[in-house]
Amino acid sequence: MSGTGQPDGRPGAGFHGLMAALLASSAGIGLVFPLTSIYISDLLGLGGTGAGTYFVAMAAAGCAAAVLGGPRADRGSAAAVGAVGTTSLVLSYALLGAAGGSLPVTAAGLLAGVGYGLQYAAVTGVVTALVPAAGQRRAFVLRHVMTNAGMGLGATGGGLLLAAGRPAGTLPWLYEAAAATSVPLAVLFLLVHRRRSTVSDVPPAPGSGAAHREPDPPGYRALLRSRPIALLMLAQALFATAGFTQIEATVPLLLHHGMGIGLAGVSAVTAGNALVLLLLQHPVARRLEALAEEAALIAAPLLWCAAFGAGALATATDGTARTALLAAFAALFAIGEIAYSSAFFPLLVRFSGPASLGRGSALSSLAWSTGTAVGPPLGIAVVTATGTGTGWLALAAGAAAVLAVTLLLRRAAR
Repeated sequence: MSGTGQPDGRPGAGFHGLMAALLASSAGIGLVFPLTSIYISDLLGLGGTGAGTYFVAMAAAGCAAAVLGGPRADRGSAAAVGAVGTTSLVLSYALLGAAGGSLPVTAAGLLAGVGYGLQYAAVTGVVTALVPAAGQRRAFVLRHVMTNAGMGLGATGGGLLLAAGRPAGTLPWLYEAAAATSVPLAVLFLLVHRRRSTVSDVPPAPGSGAAHREPDPPGYRALLRSRPIALLMLAQALFATAGFTQIEATVPLLLHHGMGIGLAGVSAVTAGNALVLLLLQHPVARRLEALAEEAALIAAPLLWCAAFGAGALATATDGTARTALLAAFAALFAIGEIAYSSAFFPLLVRFSGPASLGRGSALSSLAWSTGTAVGPPLGIAVVTATGTGTGWLALAAGAAAVLAVTLLLRRAAR
């Protein structure tokens, strides 16, 4: 695989190939991602217990895989860790599509957890290896957009395919399709690993000192004793808890149950968010590069406060005004996502250091998993207890809590 980047900081062919494969993989996973609990409980006849066992197995395996994969990625094998993780995802979805009982479903959950955990521990290191430092902020934005756009496209395609056929006959094949679409990503990770292994096999020049053994990188405890890293991990958990999970789990309930908006309208808000991500990721990321990374990270929860505020205002209006305010919500939230991806991962690279980036990525994965576990039930409980208008304001308060942590992080990073 040729080229790690251009002299002016633009990513090379290797990065763009990886992003294309990531888009395909995300689209395949999007085919089935919203349907797995229904598939296991209803179509496979395993009930809520069977579905719960799958997700618990996935969460436990994901945490363990991230912790174990981080040090391996730090030893110069991030792309290999990514290849193993993606291969595990391929096997997971292929097994789930063919599953007929609780044992293969549990095994599929374990394989999925290993896959996601290893991928998350590896992908930041792979991107930094493929993209010059000057282009990494936009590269991380593009990675975020490819993942989200792929999931959205896949979910749309899966819905259309299920509408055209019988779920019992269609769903298993969608899981096999999800497995197949992740194969190119595993191959790309392997090609990157092979290329970097070939480069590293070149003997060091005499007297260069490269043959000396490098000191062991800091472990997890040493990383967490760093105040900037600890605050960055807290921010990551809160970004997931108060932001990303809320637009997926709580906002649809506010729109549908609280504001009487039909399912087509809820889908339109989600589609608007994805469209803004696609259209504005490049110009917004370019403008964000004028800000320090800490300042750009602060912009994300600020924009989310404004987005949830627009949602609260929409509850008091109707007609064109309500449509405009909900469009503003979708756009402001999307721009906040761009600010997050432009800043969080470069800060992770800087605070972890090259020698500990795998471990830092693993900690980030654990923080994210914590947030995604806590966020949906917390948001739904708050909204159920408070009502629609207050629920939107409660989400804004959650974004304000993220803002407070990012402000502390900026002070600690000086």
